[in-house]
Amino acid sequence: MVSPIPKRGAKNPISRFFERISSYDLLAVFDPKKPLGLPRSVLVNVPLPSHALTTAPKVAMPYMSKTREVELPDGTRGTERVGKGYGEKIVPSKGWIFESNQVLTSKYNVITFIPRNLLEQFRRVANIFFLVLVILQFFPKFTTVSPGLSALPLIVVLAITALKDGYEDLKRHQSDRAINGIKVLALRGTFNNPNLTRPKSRSFGLPSFLTSYFLNRTLKKEAEEAETDRVEERKKGFWGKRRIRRPTLKGKAHEKPIEVPGGGTLQGAKDEANQRSGKGDRTPPMMMSPAKGEAVIPNLEDREEGDYYEDEKDKLAPAEGQASKPGHLLHAPLDLSRIMSLTHHDHDKAMWVKECWEDLKVGDFVRLRGDESVPADMVVCATSEEENVCYVETKNLDGETNLKSRTAIPELTHLRTSTAIADQAQFIVESEPADVNMFTYNAAVIMMDGTLGKDGQPLKCPVTLNTMLLRGTVVRNTDWVIGCVVMTGRDTKIVLNSGGTPSKRSKVERQMNPMVFLNLFLLACMCLMCALVDHFLEVQYYPEGAYWLFNDNRGGDNPQVNGVVTFANAMITFQNIVPISLYISIEFVRLLQAYFIWADNDIMLRTGETKRRTMARSWNLSDDLGQIEYVFSDKTGTLTQNAMLFRQCCIAGKTYMGDEILPENTVLPGNSFSDDDATRVPSGSQEDAEESTEKRKTKLADAVIAPFHDGEIDSDLAKQGSKQAQAIYAFFSNLALCHTVLAADEEGLISYKAQSPDEAALVQAAADVGFVFLGRDKNILRIQTPHDEDVVEYELLNVLEFSSARKRMSVVLRRLGKEEDGEGMGLILLTKGADNVIFERLATGFEDVKERTDTALEEFANEGLRTLCLAYKPLDEEEYEAWDREFHEASTIIEGREAAMERVSEKLERNLLLLGATAIEDRLQDGVPEAIANLKRAGLKIWVATGDKLETAIAIGKTCNLLSRDMNLIIIKGGAHGEPNSAYSQMKSAIERFMDVGDLVSQMENQPPEYQPAEPRRSGSSFRRPNMNRTTTGVSGMSDIVGADNGQRTGGYGLVIDGGSLRHAFEEPYTKDLLLELATRCRAVIACRVSPLQKALIVRLVKDGLGAMTLAIGDGANDVSMIQAADIGVGVAGEEGLQAVNSSDYAIAQFRYLQRLMLVHGHFSYMRNSNMIVNFFYKEIIGIGILFWFQFYCAYSSTTVYEYTYLLFWNVIWTLLPVIAIGVFDRNISSNVLMNVPELYADGRLGRLFGIKRFCIYMLDGIYQSAMIYFFVLYAYDVTTARSDGFDVTLYEFSTVMAIAAVFAANMYNGLNTRSWTWWVFGSVLFGPVIILIYSAVYAALPPSLIQTTTYGYNTFWWPSAYFWLGSLFTIVLSLLPRYLYRFVKENYYPTDIDILGWTDKVDPTHDWIHDPYMPKPPAKFEEDDGSTAPIFSTATRMSAQMSRPDAYQLGRVSTQASMTHDMATGATREGFGRGYGFDQADNMLPAPIARYTSRTSEHSSVGRPRKGSIRVGKVELNPFLRTPGRARSHSLRLNLFNRKSTIPEGAGSPEAHTSTSPISERRRRGSIPLSEQAEQAEEENGGKMLGE
Repeated sequence: MVSPIPKRGAKNPISRFFERISSYDLLAVFDPKKPLGLPRSVLVNVPLPSHALTTAPKVAMPYMSKTREVELPDGTRGTERVGKGYGEKIVPSKGWIFESNQVLTSKYNVITFIPRNLLEQFRRVANIFFLVLVILQFFPKFTTVSPGLSALPLIVVLAITALKDGYEDLKRHQSDRAINGIKVLALRGTFNNPNLTRPKSRSFGLPSFLTSYFLNRTLKKEAEEAETDRVEERKKGFWGKRRIRRPTLKGKAHEKPIEVPGGGTLQGAKDEANQRSGKGDRTPPMMMSPAKGEAVIPNLEDREEGDYYEDEKDKLAPAEGQASKPGHLLHAPLDLSRIMSLTHHDHDKAMWVKECWEDLKVGDFVRLRGDESVPADMVVCATSEEENVCYVETKNLDGETNLKSRTAIPELTHLRTSTAIADQAQFIVESEPADVNMFTYNAAVIMMDGTLGKDGQPLKCPVTLNTMLLRGTVVRNTDWVIGCVVMTGRDTKIVLNSGGTPSKRSKVERQMNPMVFLNLFLLACMCLMCALVDHFLEVQYYPEGAYWLFNDNRGGDNPQVNGVVTFANAMITFQNIVPISLYISIEFVRLLQAYFIWADNDIMLRTGETKRRTMARSWNLSDDLGQIEYVFSDKTGTLTQNAMLFRQCCIAGKTYMGDEILPENTVLPGNSFSDDDATRVPSGSQEDAEESTEKRKTKLADAVIAPFHDGEIDSDLAKQGSKQAQAIYAFFSNLALCHTVLAADEEGLISYKAQSPDEAALVQAAADVGFVFLGRDKNILRIQTPHDEDVVEYELLNVLEFSSARKRMSVVLRRLGKEEDGEGMGLILLTKGADNVIFERLATGFEDVKERTDTALEEFANEGLRTLCLAYKPLDEEEYEAWDREFHEASTIIEGREAAMERVSEKLERNLLLLGATAIEDRLQDGVPEAIANLKRAGLKIWVATGDKLETAIAIGKTCNLLSRDMNLIIIKGGAHGEPNSAYSQMKSAIERFMDVGDLVSQMENQPPEYQPAEPRRSGSSFRRPNMNRTTTGVSGMSDIVGADNGQRTGGYGLVIDGGSLRHAFEEPYTKDLLLELATRCRAVIACRVSPLQKALIVRLVKDGLGAMTLAIGDGANDVSMIQAADIGVGVAGEEGLQAVNSSDYAIAQFRYLQRLMLVHGHFSYMRNSNMIVNFFYKEIIGIGILFWFQFYCAYSSTTVYEYTYLLFWNVIWTLLPVIAIGVFDRNISSNVLMNVPELYADGRLGRLFGIKRFCIYMLDGIYQSAMIYFFVLYAYDVTTARSDGFDVTLYEFSTVMAIAAVFAANMYNGLNTRSWTWWVFGSVLFGPVIILIYSAVYAALPPSLIQTTTYGYNTFWWPSAYFWLGSLFTIVLSLLPRYLYRFVKENYYPTDIDILGWTDKVDPTHDWIHDPYMPKPPAKFEEDDGSTAPIFSTATRMSAQMSRPDAYQLGRVSTQASMTHDMATGATREGFGRGYGFDQADNMLPAPIARYTSRTSEHSSVGRPRKGSIRVGKVELNPFLRTPGRARSHSLRLNLFNRKSTIPEGAGSPEAHTSTSPISERRRRGSIPLSEQAEQAEEENGGKMLGE
């Protein structure tokens, strides 16, 4: 019986209580609390209302408060709690004080660094344990050595970690200081800002008199250096005046700007800071040229009348009457008060002054120049452009590099100078609370200067995101912008979205905690044994007068309490059982592993002179890369290039395929273009355009791969009177007018700058056909068409913007023209959007066009193209006027604006007339299909999330090898539970029909409300499947997509689910559980039409539901939540900004590099760290074991057997380097084999190399070796004396032999577990033994007069003694012999896949793994095998070249015959004709693994009962749906390719087959490789842990 996936987490109140306690974050007390977000009113030249201030007690009484009613900024009433106390003071009311613009990302300050860092470090159990031991040793009764010396290891570990954390936070402090100190022009002087702001956070600084002293000193020094440089630059040489060349800083010119969470670039801030501090160019501080992106004061001739600036150059001008001579800055008296007055702004008029970002307040006016970063969220008031439009780059916010346009509020465009703002600005901005949503903003400007609206009230103007500049964006292609600040600091959208990067711990580190607890339990048992036995021995022997109990009759020293003392002493003696140096060693090893990733040239992208390496942003997660089970990927920009190609279009039901001819009016980048080829007319100039009669040409947009041309369109368009020509005219006019693209003039060519590559491709396609968008002049759109001699102009009346909820965009236009010609005054609505959205809003009629367009859309989607529908609607003037008033009212609402505007838009966007559809190709990146195919071979489950439609997502999945041709498709596209054809019913039908899970659904914990438990089945009755006949209408067309033989193919199952079904699944617990059960039984999952939040919820579904290791990869800001939710987040550092990279753990340049990052670096890191950790625990137990065995001979008194310094240096010197060498240099196979045989990744995916089992084996090894060393040496020295004088030996004389033998055994054991030996490994293994021999000789030679030693003079006894040499030799050999024999037997008689392939690669480094017939074939097309490649098993005949599985194939439609077709949309069975793709066209396909379709991470995925119709061979059950009938099981990839006799073709056992000289053919003849029967039995026992799993 198949059981549901068990629920994770607490299941009862007690466990939930402890879970809440364990999840409580003590570090939260150090973080400032975020005030509750409230609506705000920003006042501009409006006095502060009386209710904005209130009273509060000067001295508040703790735990005493009262509730009172207050008026909020939006006019509503609310309540707040006010403390009781003594006195009274005036404070701002609730909602009337705003955050400062200071943004801090640092964690520590001077006060909180020590307590917070210590609290973070003591979350590790081992640190708490060692702290207790250190405290114990400060009591004389428990002191073994100096307490300071015993505390030294813990102090060193804490100090190193603290220094690392402090250094990282120091960099954050420097970044914060640089960003907060960027200068910007703000309005000061007589302009008064009445808004209240919270004080900034201040750190400790120098007193003011010291600050003035150092500032004066710095300024003088800079002036002297500037004068010296000026004199040197004008020195005369032999040829006259010459300029001294200064060395340039390497790499600075090519340094990539680093965006920071608060916005801006760190380099720009550093440049200004360097100039202020005298670094860089030696110029006076007030005459320096500002850094790029900094505030720039315009020249006098560029200033408008009434615009005043605080010009810093005037402040340093020579005084009146003083000669302007060289050096006047050096010799003139420096008036420090004049410079310091810059911050006081004592002016008699309003003027622009340079202010730091952190000094801006809500209500301030800011003037920005081109290429400046926006310091806060602000409303655009005026710009330098005539149409009051500015352009911004938003890659820091949404990851897009395309420029976006922002428009000033029309009623505020007169505020263009400082005087105008101070005298004429009078308004209130009513804004919504600070919101995390970066794509919406709702506010309204209320004019308080007497301007009235149509209702007689003060005019209200809507404020949307299109009239806002958000912090972090950069002004581009605009001379200047003036804005009013409405959100600052922590209230800005970029800061709200940045959040804190989640703290991630690797799986290996989490698995270490049980091991530490086991060691602590073992330590407790050892200590308890010593305490109890010591207590009973003292009670027994004290009355007998035992000499070692003399004077044990005091209060603190008697048999009754000495047991407790012995327990504490035993904890100190055996403390090394918990290795304190393990954590710091792991951090060091991971640092080097991160460097190896960075230094790998195979995952470095080279584009020209630019090199983009793979960066490890989180050092502590390298081993998790080798244990991933699920990969979640974005599509656009991650799998695809995000470069578009307009491929096809359907106009009025006719499809145009395009040809490869270059359009006449399009110029490709790099082609020459002279001034005579086109008229140089600025796109915004109407007069010049009218004078020009020549057609303008366009430059191919950057985001477009190639232009579009179709000769048939030209011929149809030439027939101007025909209906098709009219349809083509309307179609491409829609493309040229309904968009947000910006047109610019570049050397006589029209160049398009779009917000998305899709829009660029659409507008470029219209221009290629002849419908050229010339630009926008305020609200006038201008295009040229093939049918019109003059430029056609349209007035833009309304824009109904695109959103993920609307899935469409519309514009309302009025065509302008001469009224006598009858061309002007026509109103029209143009719409473009998703096909399903447009078709729902079409008018009745024209069914033939709709049907043909729908067929074309299906064909486009099946080819993997992105589709879009176009429609239009003529408008009535009166109807539009009424609608426009309603639309304006909805646009001024603050709360619920989107819903109101959508409701009004719906009234206009109905009864549309269909124009046609477009098809755009978003090409895959290089190497994506091969990478996905190899990751699937590695056993990884790959889920792709995309915003495309379902058919497009399926086609892309097939193109990139995610969905193979022999895979069955399950499509879920349903509604809420209870609705016809709901998502729950589709999932339930699919899992019951195809997964053969019995009554799994009825066993699930969460059930629908109407669920009734089924009656118990009678004994012997068989399970009856539910009736699968369709009773409701399914999703139309799904049978055409999935194919006729869906459900009977051999490649497992692929799930495709849309965003609507996901939304219902996450809202309904029973649907969510069923989705997890269904999805984890599929080999691939594609989620289409999903939102960023749904991407994160999908990751959480698998991560929390299964506990599986997950990796998420994306390239844009919409992937940040998914990246942060996964165990490993990978950001693609492409052309889409750095938002995803800044939130990721690893940054790569392209998706294909993920393959090597996981298969090679992930495998090596996991293997190395796993091996290092278990060897670390082993070396601790062998040292502690010798001490423990001695307790049986010292009355359990917790005495150490050898001298204490040998124990003290055990982890620091003797045994440290070999385990570090394992973590840094070890490798069990070459990277070439790992890349060519991805199936080897299964070791990490299944967690075979690390766990409690392996830990216990190594612990038992350590216990055995410690016993062997101790008892062998003890009884060797005890039988007869080792001295020549006949005297008996002392304790340290023979125990030092134990210590030396233990060091030799531990280091050689670590070396024996190292697979790859280099000189570094060899030196590390020898270092400890050599040093301990030298130390023993030197330490025993030091006289007591020089140092206190207990081994002085032992050199006389050690080195001449045969006991010393033979004892060490025999104990080392006997200790290592079991491990050596185990490895010999295992690698020669029971080798793993890695053993065999690694040995083969060693003897044949040039082996061709790709064409080897015994290797699983990659799903890509290879050239024919010429027979030159020698297989691993040359005893076998070569497989046919057709055995490869070419999953990369050309899609094509095939007709299917009448058959029983499974409708995967509902799981029902239907009979009839269907059309779709044939996924089983390839012959001789390699069969998929047995039961692969049910394989998943959970151990509960196994099927516990025979399936209906299944075939059983022995104990192995075969699934007829999975494997084609009659196919031999010998080719199953699940079978170990090297442990199966059945993998050898017939004839391999003949004498002729043994004539080859294969590297391991001889081993097979000797029987080293087990027979198939033995291997099958072993596989059933170990769960099939072999190659290809």
